[in-house]
Amino acid sequence: MNIETIKSVYFVGAGGIGMSALVRYFLFKGKVVAGYDRTPTSLTETLIAEGAQIHYEENVDLIPEACKDKESTLVIFTPAVPQEHEELVYFRNNGFEIQKRAQVLGTITRSSKGLCVAGTHGKTTTSTMTAHLLHQSHVECTAFLGGISKNYGTNLLLSQQSPYTVIEADEFDRSFHWLSPYMSVITSTDPDHLDIYGTAEAYLESFEHYTTLIQPGGALIIRKGISLQPKVQPGVRVYTYSRDEGDFHAENIRIGNGEIFIDFVAPDTRINDIQLGVPVSINIENSVAAMALAHLNGVTAEEIKRGMASFRGVDRRFDFKIKNERVVFLSDYAHHPSEIKQSVLSMRELYKDKKITAIFQPHLYTRTRDFYQDFADSLSLLDEVILVDIYPAREAPIPGVTSELIYDNLRRGIEKSMCKKEDIPNILKDKNIEVLITLGAGDIDNYVPEICKILENR
Repeated sequence: MNIETIKSVYFVGAGGIGMSALVRYFLFKGKVVAGYDRTPTSLTETLIAEGAQIHYEENVDLIPEACKDKESTLVIFTPAVPQEHEELVYFRNNGFEIQKRAQVLGTITRSSKGLCVAGTHGKTTTSTMTAHLLHQSHVECTAFLGGISKNYGTNLLLSQQSPYTVIEADEFDRSFHWLSPYMSVITSTDPDHLDIYGTAEAYLESFEHYTTLIQPGGALIIRKGISLQPKVQPGVRVYTYSRDEGDFHAENIRIGNGEIFIDFVAPDTRINDIQLGVPVSINIENSVAAMALAHLNGVTAEEIKRGMASFRGVDRRFDFKIKNERVVFLSDYAHHPSEIKQSVLSMRELYKDKKITAIFQPHLYTRTRDFYQDFADSLSLLDEVILVDIYPAREAPIPGVTSELIYDNLRRGIEKSMCKKEDIPNILKDKNIEVLITLGAGDIDNYVPEICKILENR
């Protein structure tokens, strides 16, 4: 189906962060856009205000008539929705064209120069950084982001004239195999989604296959030291990067007074005294990857410097909500042991002498089952841990798999407790908080406004 000729688009699972960018893209294209999501959120309500018809009940009768013509309607679904979903079954049984989000993005990358960021961690921040660097430069770009850019208040950037499309390449259920990148960054390949892949080896093989999809004439920028042997086509350049070494890296790193300055080193240039707009140490490495992509695609040294200083970050990615002399509070999406470790170490670097407390909501029963010891090890770097129940997302409970698995394996002597998520505000009212982080990819973010009020009113 030709994206340009379809008249309506229906989303089964419209409110996910990645799906919502496509909702906005098709609204921009002038299509009738409708869909289902499980629960109302501020994001779905915003999409409704922007013109999308969204409902929250699994009910075929609520599908608009304009979306019941299979000749002119494209159906896009998220893998998080069960296959037996009533509306999905209706579309399937009636012969509609049904595509995953990644398939649609694949079509878009084939008609533009796709700059894709893949990897277990860091891809949302790195792709949003890349998009900002290009968007604010003379190069410009369209971008489909996996988080809300704080610079633009959206996960979609649009350009009428730029040939570049920045995309976060999602490895979940091998979605990124639909893409045809012009250039790609791979940030990490730590095993994840083992409920889908089965083994760490299969997960790694999936990334190897992804590297074969990069178009000749393009480039792969791979983090130095990760356990991936790329299998690129002839004509694809391969570069390495990291914080400290590789073809692209940082030198002369200066951290202090809540600021970070670096020098960016590329094979053919050097840009000195770059200030990071979001001064956390993990962003040094992310910024090197983003600047590498920007540099290879014509963004000037001055534009890179200006763009990095003005970058404000991504919602829920090291997202500072309160930052004063009394208390620091941030929301972070980290939901994998390696991500949590990086978050905590970055906070330790910034707040050496402060007590750091985290509220962690594990995401998925399978991930908790596979990595509970690793979660416990990463969380044990904190001074205090408050654990809430597992956020199930697409999964049914697994007997014996609860947050208690993590709780029981935390280091001896750590201050720790467990609670229901709805009890978080009450627990915090009487707690001495110096630095607080909420961690997880579930719905813990819904409690952030209330937490802010409690901490601000002390």
